[in-house]
Amino acid sequence: MSIRLIVGLGNPGAEYEQTRHNAGFWLIDQLARGELKRETRFQALAAKTRIAGNEVWLLEPQTFMNRSGQSVGALARFYKINPDEVLVVHDELDLPPGAAKIKKGGSSGGHNGLKDITAALGTQDYWRLRLGIGHPRELNLQQPVVDFVLHRPRKEEQSLIDQAIEKSLSVIALLCEGKFEQATMELHTDKKS
Repeated sequence: MSIRLIVGLGNPGAEYEQTRHNAGFWLIDQLARGELKRETRFQALAAKTRIAGNEVWLLEPQTFMNRSGQSVGALARFYKINPDEVLVVHDELDLPPGAAKIKKGGSSGGHNGLKDITAALGTQDYWRLRLGIGHPRELNLQQPVVDFVLHRPRKEEQSLIDQAIEKSLSVIALLCEGKFEQATMELHTDKKS
């Protein structure tokens, strides 16, 4: 078992491009390096690429966050990709900016994109790459969560999120080789010298 589909979550449109909720898109954009093409049958931007010698699909649903499962489910069914071969990259309120964690399964934690993907795949047993964006309460902000995720990160937060994306990109090849334990250890270990 290895990752055959990497999905970045976000909202389409220029007004959302730089918002915290689009952290999943930011990682896919770097991975795809301009190769994403509109795929109307999947309601998404998609690209087929090779990572660690394996064929992998990259996907950015263009359905808005709460309908992400439409794209993920359609592509997974069409290419016969099992839920445990799917990695969903998304923003995570419960992790501080700069943190990134891999996990398999579990609840959606209130994330509407994950809720819809779980419904479309019929299971919670897919992989997640959680990119920390922080929580407004933890960051001493008075914003409601919905407002917080739909705004740009502050400059210092953006820098930390970018570092987390960079560190995450360094373990993607391991995930595509099925080396989940090694990828998790590398990502979760702080390598300060």
